[in-house]
Amino acid sequence: MRYAFIYGGIAGAIVVGIISATIAAGLPSHDSSVLLGYLVMLLGLSLIFVGVKRYRDVERGGVIGFGPAFLLGLGMAGVAGVVYALGWELYLGVTGTDFMAGYARSVLAHMKAAGASPAAIAAKAAELQRVAAWYGNPLLRMPMTFVEIFPVGFVVALVSAALLRNPRLLPLRRAVAA
Repeated sequence: MRYAFIYGGIAGAIVVGIISATIAAGLPSHDSSVLLGYLVMLLGLSLIFVGVKRYRDVERGGVIGFGPAFLLGLGMAGVAGVVYALGWELYLGVTGTDFMAGYARSVLAHMKAAGASPAAIAAKAAELQRVAAWYGNPLLRMPMTFVEIFPVGFVVALVSAALLRNPRLLPLRRAVAA
């Protein structure tokens, strides 16, 4: 579990740090932030691969089966998800950002620019108001935030376990005695 806490914690901190910084700097628009967000998640969650490899090499003598590697990767993904959700809550609390209001403005502006009918825009605005009310409750928002990142971690854990079960992939290098 030590590896799950260390590598998962670092991965979650990297993801929430980069995403919070880009939002605070106003770099991505809400339209492009989804793609950027998932790329950042993939980058940060690549630490799952690093952590499973390190565990395989240090604790298991360079050999690990798919099951133990996958479970360790899932543990890392879970820790990363919790850190990400808590970090997002901290960001929202410290900055006072109303993320959903900005998101709603962006969606409605995009619809208007695309020539959507006033009725469609009004329906979407009503839907976004309901989502914003729901999103305002941290007890509902935190699991939703966790679910944003965990599937990415699941896939990275799956791929990492499939690759690292082969001891010939990035093998453990032992020091050669002179």
